[in-house]
Amino acid sequence: MSDDHSTAHRSQKQKMLAGELYVADDPELAHDAAVAKAAMAEFARTYEHDVDAAHAVLKGLFKALGDTAHIRPPLFVDYGFNISFGEGSFANFGLMALDVAPITIGRDVQIGPNVQLLTPTHPIDAQSRRDKLEAGTPIVIHDNVWLGGGAIVLAGVTIGENSVIGAGAVVTRDIPANVVAVGNPARVIRQLT
Repeated sequence: MSDDHSTAHRSQKQKMLAGELYVADDPELAHDAAVAKAAMAEFARTYEHDVDAAHAVLKGLFKALGDTAHIRPPLFVDYGFNISFGEGSFANFGLMALDVAPITIGRDVQIGPNVQLLTPTHPIDAQSRRDKLEAGTPIVIHDNVWLGGGAIVLAGVTIGENSVIGAGAVVTRDIPANVVAVGNPARVIRQLT
C-alpha cells in the first residue's frame, strides 16, 4: 500500500494530530470541540465555588496539567487534549489556546490576561481555504517565561526559558532564552542576566 493511499484513509483527526492538512469541520473533530466547550463551561461554573474541583475538570481535559498550576476562567481551547501546562504555571483571565497542534507550557510560566496561543495555520491558496483545509504547528513555551497581557504567539513558535514577552507583542518566530522581546512583530530588545 502506498503512502498516498494510507494517508487518504486516515481520519481527519489523525491528519490533524500528524500536523498535516485536514478538514476543519469534520464531524469527529466537531464532537471533540463540543466536549471541550462543555468542559470549559463546567470549569468556569465550578471555579466560582471550588477551585480544586475546577482544576480537576481541566486535568480531565488537558494532556497534562501540573498539580500546582492555576488557570483563571474564562478559558478558550479548541480541544484541550493537545495542551500540557506545567507545575507552578499561571494563566490570568481570558487565555485562548487553540490547540489543533500541541501547546507545551513549561514550569513557572506566567501568562497575562487575554493571551492568545494560536497553533492553526491556513493555506494561502483560496480554494484550499474554501475546502475548509487547515493544519497546525506546535507552540512551546519553556520554563519561567512571562507572557504579558494581550500577547499573541503564532504557530510554530518556541520561546526560550526565562524570557519575557511584552504586553501586546505578536510573536511570529522563535525567541531565545533569557531575553525581553516586544512589538509587532516581536523583537529582542535586551538580554537578561
